[in-house]
Amino acid sequence: MDTPEGPKSLDKSTFLEGGEAIFVQTDVADSKQVSRLVQTAVDAFGGLHILFNNAGIGHSEVRSTDLSEEEWDRVINVNLKGVFLGIKYAVPVMKQCGGGAIVNTSSLLGIKGKKYESAYNASKAGVILLTKNAALEYGKFNIRVNAIAPGVIDTNIITPWKQDERKWPIISKANALGRIGTPEEVANAVLFLASDEASFITGATLSVDGGGLTF
Repeated sequence: MDTPEGPKSLDKSTFLEGGEAIFVQTDVADSKQVSRLVQTAVDAFGGLHILFNNAGIGHSEVRSTDLSEEEWDRVINVNLKGVFLGIKYAVPVMKQCGGGAIVNTSSLLGIKGKKYESAYNASKAGVILLTKNAALEYGKFNIRVNAIAPGVIDTNIITPWKQDERKWPIISKANALGRIGTPEEVANAVLFLASDEASFITGATLSVDGGGLTF
């Protein structure tokens, strides 16, 4: 929930599902804010058993040597450091709670790469290795750590792609299923990895890409 519409979306989704939630605006690249976020969740709900590190940003589509250091740092700080900070502050609480599940959002591009996306690709590849590392370190505390690697998903981020009449027909079908994914399909993968149904899965990266890795 990193948009101005975040609180409204949260209220609507929790109302429909009959759940309870709070909205805490947070810069995931800021250590103090992430620490506050975790503590707010603990204070509100009495503990922490599931962490979903999902914040992410992209950057200008340029060659690596043309990307500014400022853009590089911002992407790495949000996409990779943000996951690190989430783990850093959530794990101690999960240990006190007897365990938990962490799901980190990587990307198809963190596995196969793509031209002109150097910082994004590097950050998402880093998430995969950070996920494996955390799984090794905290498994003995009954904390599972997994990642998802979405392909092209129908969100606001891809709106500019849809307007490219030349590229969009290719991008939208660049996987085995020949279509883009939905946010609900990604959410189902996250729910699975966070649930007891995945109790013997840790250190894994689940591709949610319609077979994008086959292309």
